[in-house]
Amino acid sequence: MQTYLTLNELRAKLGNRSRSAIYLDLEAGRLPKPVKLGGKLYWPQDDVDAHLRNLREEAA
Repeated sequence: MQTYLTLNELRAKLGNRSRSAIYLDLEAGRLPKPVKLGGKLYWPQDDVDAHLRNLREEAA
């Protein structure tokens, strides 16, 4: 079952990055696109985890 992260949960997962930094990362393609559910944005946790894993592998 897919779980979704709220903006605050995503911020915590990314080391308490600011809201504006997260939106800048979205615009630059450094984060996966969110899904809009009921007027709020959510990030699929699997997509975020895979994206972070890819970034770590590229940096290594």
